[in-house]
Amino acid sequence: MTEHLMKILIIGDGNVGKSSFLHRYVSGQFNKIYKMTIGVDFSVKLLHWSDTEKVKLQLWDLAGHERFISMTRLYCKGALGCVVMFDVTSSSSFLNCRQWKQDLDKKAMLPNGHPIPCILLANKCDLSQRIVTADSIDRFSKDNGFIAWMEISVKENKNIREAMRRLVKEILSVQSSLELPQCKPEDIVHLDSEINKAPQSSCC
Repeated sequence: MTEHLMKILIIGDGNVGKSSFLHRYVSGQFNKIYKMTIGVDFSVKLLHWSDTEKVKLQLWDLAGHERFISMTRLYCKGALGCVVMFDVTSSSSFLNCRQWKQDLDKKAMLPNGHPIPCILLANKCDLSQRIVTADSIDRFSKDNGFIAWMEISVKENKNIREAMRRLVKEILSVQSSLELPQCKPEDIVHLDSEINKAPQSSCC
């Protein structure tokens, strides 16, 4: 059985639902209480990708508040993919995705110098007070080098697993084409204590 190890970043403005997204994806539960991320939160999820392959995801939820952006270079080290998330009821969180993506492209790249695969997720699509249109997201996604974009609702569990599966599929494709070496554990986990705290889950 082949096991792939992938470090994936979750970035975007504060209060767009990144931590809730991660909690929903890893544990299957929705957390109604908002708690600001300080620095970074770390989670692990094991995917039984096929009969011969497992994928172990190390998911890093980076704080979305301005004062934490300068910390992300260390956390970007060894990343193979990224989720950029915004809130469809907040135009500023959408517009700021350009800065997040540009910052990411400077700090995390493939051995050939290309950007790491990145998917754009439009959260809270269940809300009626939507501001950002699908057409504008589509244009933005293509103009800024995202592999794809999806509308999601963490609250209603819409497209959570599908979005992550799309990203993992792209990472595996890139690894195959570039014959990338496996991430070194020291590139991914810097604090042993974080591993013990990490909620774990698996799915078929």
